[in-house]
Amino acid sequence: MKAFNSIANPLSSFFFVCILLLLANAASAKIHYHNFVIQATPVKRLCKTHNTITVNGQFPGPTLEVNNGDTLVVNVVNKARYNVTIHWHGVRQMRTGWADGPEFVTQCPIRPGKSYTYRFTIQGQEGTLWWHAHSSWLRATVYGALIIHPKEGESYPFAKPKRETPIMLGEWWDANPMDVIRRATRTGAAPNVSDAYTINGQPGDLYKCSSQDTTIVPVDSGETNLLRVINAALNQQLFFSVANHKLTVVGADASYVKPFTTSVLMLGPGQTTDVLITADQQPARYYMAARAYASAQGNPFDNTTTTAILEYKTASCSSNCVKTNPVSPSLPAFNDTATATAFTTKFRSPRKVEVPTEIDENLFFTVGLGLNNCPRGARSRNCQGPNGTRFTASMNNVSFVLPSNYSLLQAHQQGIPGVFSTDFPANPPVKFDYTGNVSRSLWQPTRGTKLYKLKYGARVQVVLQGTSIFTAENHPIHLHGYDFYIIAEGFGNFNPKTDTAKFNLVDPPLRNTASVPVKGWAVIRFVADNPGVWLMHCHLDVHIGWGLAMAFIVENGVTQLESLEAPPVDLPVC
Repeated sequence: MKAFNSIANPLSSFFFVCILLLLANAASAKIHYHNFVIQATPVKRLCKTHNTITVNGQFPGPTLEVNNGDTLVVNVVNKARYNVTIHWHGVRQMRTGWADGPEFVTQCPIRPGKSYTYRFTIQGQEGTLWWHAHSSWLRATVYGALIIHPKEGESYPFAKPKRETPIMLGEWWDANPMDVIRRATRTGAAPNVSDAYTINGQPGDLYKCSSQDTTIVPVDSGETNLLRVINAALNQQLFFSVANHKLTVVGADASYVKPFTTSVLMLGPGQTTDVLITADQQPARYYMAARAYASAQGNPFDNTTTTAILEYKTASCSSNCVKTNPVSPSLPAFNDTATATAFTTKFRSPRKVEVPTEIDENLFFTVGLGLNNCPRGARSRNCQGPNGTRFTASMNNVSFVLPSNYSLLQAHQQGIPGVFSTDFPANPPVKFDYTGNVSRSLWQPTRGTKLYKLKYGARVQVVLQGTSIFTAENHPIHLHGYDFYIIAEGFGNFNPKTDTAKFNLVDPPLRNTASVPVKGWAVIRFVADNPGVWLMHCHLDVHIGWGLAMAFIVENGVTQLESLEAPPVDLPVC
C-alpha cells in the first residue's frame, strides 16, 4: 500500500499542478466588449467632404488590443444605408465560423437598422491582424487594427520595443466607393482607380489640402520601436519604406518570423508585417512612404505616394526640425517585381515547423481574370470592357457567385438544397499554357456557386497558379479560418516534376494571405482542422467582385471539440 501511495502521490500532485495551470490560464484570459456603430460621418480629404461610412465616427476605425487567449464580443449596430458585415481578418475562428463575417458565406448581411454580435476567442495567435467590412466595397473606409499581445506574463521573442504604432495603409476615393463599384458593375468595365493612398487615414504632404493633417510618428533618439504595418488598401499591393532607416521584420499575419533586415516592404491587401525600427539617424524628420507595386502591364493604377513623418523628439531637434523638409525615401519602381520577390521569399518561420508531408488532397487552382462576351440583348453601355465585353475572374475556370437567400454556412449546417454544389474542380478543367499566350476560347469562365469538400483532419496542398488571361498580375490570395504554410513560389507554369525540389518543408512561413507572383505560382499546405465553410479569394476587392473566389466545406470531426458550434440566436436572416 505504501508503495502504491508513493506512486499515487506524485501522480496526484502532477494532475493538481496541471489543473492549477489551466485555471491560471483561464483566469488571465479576458473578455473584451465593444460596440461598433456603422454610420455615415462627414470626412474631409483632398479638399472635399464626403459622407463616409465609418465605425463609431472614426476613420480608420478603432484599434482593438487583446492578449492571446482573450475573447472578443463585438456588437455591431448598422445605422448606415447599406448592408454590412465585419470580418476579423486572419483570426482562426476555431469552431466559430458564424463570427467570420464574409457576406452570404458565413452569415447574411446586417441590414440597415439591425445588429449582430460577433463572439470569438483568439487561440495561439500573436502579432498584428485587422478587421474590415466584408460587404461590397465598404471596407474602403470600414477597417481598423486588431493587435494581439502575448499572454499575460509572456513576452515577445525579441527585446520589448519602447513604443508600438499601427501603420494602416489605405486607399481613398474622392467619391463614394459604393458608387464607384456600382457603376463598374453596371458597365462591365474596370472601376475607377483611387485618388490617394493613406497612412492611418491621412494622405500626407504630397496631396492637395492634406499636409496639415499628415500622420506623425514620434521617436526618441536611440530607441527601438515596433511598427505594425497593415495593407488595408482595397485593390493595390504597396511598397513601404522609411527614409534612411532599416526595418527588421519580426512578424507577419500574426505569426513570428525569423528576423531579417530590409529597406523596403511589399504588402498585398490583407497582409500585415511587424517591423522593428531603431532611431539611429541624425535627429530630424523622415518620411515613411507607400506607393503602388503595380504588376499588371498596361493596367491603369493610382500612381500617387502617401507619406507620414517619423519625427525625432530630441531636444536638439525640437526647434529646428519643423522648419526643414523631411528626408524622402527611395521607393522601388512601380513594376519592380524583382524587389517584391526578393522580399516575399525572405520569410521563414523562426524554427523548424510541423509541415504536413503526407498529402490527402492535392489541389491545383488557376487564378486569374477573364472577359465575358456581351450577353445577348444587352446594351453596349453595359459591355464597356475591352472590345465590348464585361470583366470577370475565376478560379479553375469557375467564376464564383454568392448566394442571396441563405449564407453558405447556414445552407451547409441546415442541409438546405439548391444553394451550392460541391463539385468545385480539384484541377483546371482544361490544361493549358497558364502564363503563356492563352487561347481566347478559354477567356470566358462558367459561373457557379461551387464548393470543395474536405474531411476533418485532411492534409491539404494547393498549388495557386496565376494565369495571363487578359493580363497577368500578382494576386494576394486569402484563406478564411486558416493559416497555411507557403512552401514555395516561382515564375512560369508550376512543374510538379522539377518544382517540388524547391519546397521548403523545414521552416516555411505561416501566413493567411499569399502573394501569388505575376505570371507565377505559390504552393500552400494546411491541415483541415477547423469545421465550417471557408472562403478563399483574391484580396483585390475588384477581383472578388468579378468572381475570383471559391470556398471549402470542412466537415465536422468526431467529437464536439471537432465540430462547428451551433449558430448564435441573433444571426442575421436574409
